[in-house]
Amino acid sequence: MDLYYSIVSPPCQTVLLVAKKLGITFNLKETNPHLPEVRENLKKINPQHTIPTLVDDGHVIYESYAIVIYLIEKYGKDDSLYPKDPKVRSVVNQRLFFDNGLLFRSTIQHVECLVRKTRQMTDEIAAKLKKALGLLESYVTERPFAAADHLTIADICLLSNVNTLGMMQYDLEPYPGIKAWVAKVTGEFPDYAEFHKELVDTTMQYVASLQQSK
Repeated sequence: MDLYYSIVSPPCQTVLLVAKKLGITFNLKETNPHLPEVRENLKKINPQHTIPTLVDDGHVIYESYAIVIYLIEKYGKDDSLYPKDPKVRSVVNQRLFFDNGLLFRSTIQHVECLVRKTRQMTDEIAAKLKKALGLLESYVTERPFAAADHLTIADICLLSNVNTLGMMQYDLEPYPGIKAWVAKVTGEFPDYAEFHKELVDTTMQYVASLQQSK
């Protein structure tokens, strides 16, 4: 399987971690869709020219949630990461929609203000992120994990955005539940420290390159 990705991207981090949990490996293709030539080549595979993009025996999938659900349903030994029970799955799905609709978007807006300088930080942007984190705090303190009594893809998707905020030195002290949940989720991955080091090193290099190009 070919995975077009960049570890800097939270959605790509999600796919990489789900793959680790499933014990599967990819033919990794480091991809920067912001470069015109790369974008045009990627568009031949994925008309949205976004990452992550997965190619499995000629079958192309894009959008991280679609990719991880496909991987679980095809390669998972059980349904623990994406439970089949309708009630449990409904909670997992709600957390995924919350992640995509509020947490991811507010995180990216915050990062754009701090790093890319493509927009000005406003009270509205700051408040939107605080609202998202407040909701996440409630989700991860009302049950053992974000959506169930065990790890699911909801935890992995949400973790990727919280990691991004952590690397940007966002103050998570007001959210002790989130901090405890992060430790619990990362503890589910024996080699997480190695993954996190690569993530931090690559992200900091990327941030430095953006700042030098200004």
